[in-house]
Amino acid sequence: MAKYLLLKHYRGAPAAVNDVPMDQWTPEEVTAHVRYMEDFAARLRSTGEYVDSQALTTQGTFVRSDGEGRPPVTDGPFAETKDLIAGWMIIDVDTYDRALELAGELSAAPGAGGVPVQEWLELRPFYAELPTVTE
Repeated sequence: MAKYLLLKHYRGAPAAVNDVPMDQWTPEEVTAHVRYMEDFAARLRSTGEYVDSQALTTQGTFVRSDGEGRPPVTDGPFAETKDLIAGWMIIDVDTYDRALELAGELSAAPGAGGVPVQEWLELRPFYAELPTVTE
């Protein structure tokens, strides 16, 4: 099994086919979208392919050390993940082709007007665990 991260983007990816921002959807459309995501996760739980998923708010801050004894530096002149990443799902599947198949399904979640969003999802494999070396 190999783990993959499916990243949902607010922006920074090519535009979805049904490219209506979620803040312009009706409450029923948001509910249908969330239900699709929950049903998708439940199906993957039943097959053992689900690991985790979370939606993210737009709140967030980049932080880095500014040196010992100095307060951390926050934000900067760059795109922040709070502006880009809307959420993620981690899957654990047998093949890359299966990961592609599931990403395509997740991309079809309904959006405005009940029409599939067909959003671009970023599919990223996890590094495989390195073997423990004993001497």
